Amino acid sequence: MNTALHTRPETPAGMKAAPGAGTVSRDRCTPQEWAARQQLAACYRVFHLLGWTELIYNHISLRVPGSPGHLLLNRFGLHYTEVKASNLVKVDLRGRVIEPADAPVNAAGVAPHCAIHANVPNAHCVMHTHTTAGMAVASSKAGLTYDNFYAAQLWGRVATHDFEGITVHGEEGPRLVADIGTGADGRTPKPAVILRNHGLLAWGPALPVTFYTLWILQRSCEIQLAGAALGATVPISDEIRLSCQEDARKVNAEPEFGSDTFAAMVRLVDRVDASWRD
Repeated sequence: MNTALHTRPETPAGMKAAPGAGTVSRDRCTPQEWAARQQLAACYRVFHLLGWTELIYNHISLRVPGSPGHLLLNRFGLHYTEVKASNLVKVDLRGRVIEPADAPVNAAGVAPHCAIHANVPNAHCVMHTHTTAGMAVASSKAGLTYDNFYAAQLWGRVATHDFEGITVHGEEGPRLVADIGTGADGRTPKPAVILRNHGLLAWGPALPVTFYTLWILQRSCEIQLAGAALGATVPISDEIRLSCQEDARKVNAEPEFGSDTFAAMVRLVDRVDASWRD
């Protein structure tokens, strides 16, 4: 999530932005954390490859393995093509920077990501975009329709959250979490989220499955936007939508789901620049 109110924000701890600040060396990390850092850094490069970037804004966040109170996300001021394993920032669930100590983060992104990681079960990865198609559908009165191949798979799996302005206010977090669901009231939390007038968001138990969820949400929006010029769409019945939803849910529940897709995208990135591994 982004904000144009200030281009060099301070972290919750009051540390001033400095995009060229220090990094975290591999020997300071557990093997599990370094692997997570590399996977997340690769994902930022994949987003760039797909055109899902928004200057230096928006976020992909990932929990630190073995340290559930911490998550990783991009340093504010870096383009996605500059993100590496070593320059990702570790923060706690209140958005306070852990390391590198002088690293800046964007408060407008940290607040909602931390709220989801802290309160939605299995939210180990959270992704957010401001793509043209995503924002167009999020801003339309009709919202997402479920009358194409991809959207039908998301039937009953998309939450919506009303626009409350730039997401720098912590009190919005509980309302966002309530719209997604936590399972406490018997409702299954919804892994795809349309932020009204704002953009798209997805979360999941692992980065590859979260990526796939966001990808089909994005594709749903692209097809809906492209088809709008052609007039009324051919409707899909609720019965078929439910069948698509159930088939998609079964596949998405597989432990390694999405890994092959994500690995293929990383190979494309590597052909251009493999510096994300550093």
